[in-house]
Amino acid sequence: MDEVIKQLPKLAQEKHNENKKFFGKLKRKPPKDFDYIMQDLHDAEFKKTDCLSCANCCKTTGPLFTNADVERISKHFRMKPQKFIDQFLRLDEDNDYVLQGVPCTFLDAENYCSIYDVRPKACREFPHTDRKKFQQISHLTLKNVAICPAAYNIVEEMKKLIHLK
Repeated sequence: MDEVIKQLPKLAQEKHNENKKFFGKLKRKPPKDFDYIMQDLHDAEFKKTDCLSCANCCKTTGPLFTNADVERISKHFRMKPQKFIDQFLRLDEDNDYVLQGVPCTFLDAENYCSIYDVRPKACREFPHTDRKKFQQISHLTLKNVAICPAAYNIVEEMKKLIHLK
């Protein structure tokens, strides 16, 4: 898996223009059953992908923390939300709460998340490949294929399956 992760940014960069063009067409005219296609591709990929063998998302990027995430996680730690924010988060350039740094503070040496049951919504939904109206988040997917081997594989399978004019 380490070799795949090492190659991923280069592979994603090589496919970037092709993917961008494909997503542009997809946005204009998605297939009628597109949400179902994406759900099937997502499910098939995650039957063979073990996130614990990778955790590249946790090692290289930080999720956004919503107010609901802050409330839930601070409650889990039995601390006041502001104390949680002060200890673990910072405001980014978009005024969103993010981790103070990467890798994620809550990732352990075996790639397990110490707050898995209360993890942020962004973590629960990553890499967002089973989201309804997937074509609307192509900008995010273009970034995620360079981070997540599963996202890369799903996009490659999607391009084989869906032929756009």
